[in-house]
Parts: sequence; structure tokens; C-alpha cells
Amino acid sequence: MDVGFYHLTRTPLEQALPALLGRTLDAGERAVVRCPDAAAVMALDTALWACRDPVWLPHGTAKSGHAARQPIWLTEGEDVPNGARFLFRVDGAGSDAFAPFTRIFDLFDGGNPQSVQRARERWVTMKSSGHNLVYWKQEERGWKKAG
Repeated sequence: MDVGFYHLTRTPLEQALPALLGRTLDAGERAVVRCPDAAAVMALDTALWACRDPVWLPHGTAKSGHAARQPIWLTEGEDVPNGARFLFRVDGAGSDAFAPFTRIFDLFDGGNPQSVQRARERWVTMKSSGHNLVYWKQEERGWKKAG
């Protein structure tokens, strides 16, 4: 399985995630975004409705319903009601059970030392489990593969 670690150093998650989700939809894929708690789900829900680039990111939450029809599903749980194959983990949210996903995006806050340390620990665990890992560092314009 491919796991990308996305080190947020320039913008917060609410600004960086929309572009990644837009590319996911452009590729014809569906996504689940696992958040650490209900407050994070609500914050991302609001941010995705307000984002301007891409212009529109159709998504839903348990509160909005119609789970099976949502191209992007925001959750604090392990549910995958939309048949997604791409998983976006916010700061390692959720378990390390990755079925049915084919690609994992692990996004973490580079300005938070605890978040960075937890990402390093996840990296070691996933590497020892045999996953294909790639580290992406946020640059002035987009992402740069590093390491």
C-alpha cells in the first residue's frame, strides 16, 4: 500500500487539504477524511464548503447524511460508507486498519512538535509493516517529495 506523509509547514490543514481532495476527485476516486474528533469534522466541513480552489468539493458528514452518495466523507470514526479507496488521516486519526484503502494520505502539522513526533512514530511503524512510504514537504508552491 502507498502511504504519503504530508508535512504541513506553510498553511493549515483547512487550506492544504482542498487541493489534495480536488486531485482525488479529478482522478475519479472517492475519499474518506478521518479526523481526531467531532470538532475537527465540523471545522473541515465548514472549510470545504468555503474553499474557492477547487471551486466545489462535494462532501458529507454523519450530520448531513446520504453517506453512500458522498464523494468525500468526513468522519471521526472508522466508517467507509462511500466505497472510498483513498484515506486522508488528520494527524494519524483512526486505527492502522487500512482495508479497503489503496492509498493513504497522512497529514500532520509541522508547527506542532507533538504532531511531528507522532508522525515519525507512524512512519517507523508503517515502514516496518512493509508499506511504500513517501514524504512530502509543503513548499511555497505545492509539495516537494523529500526522502
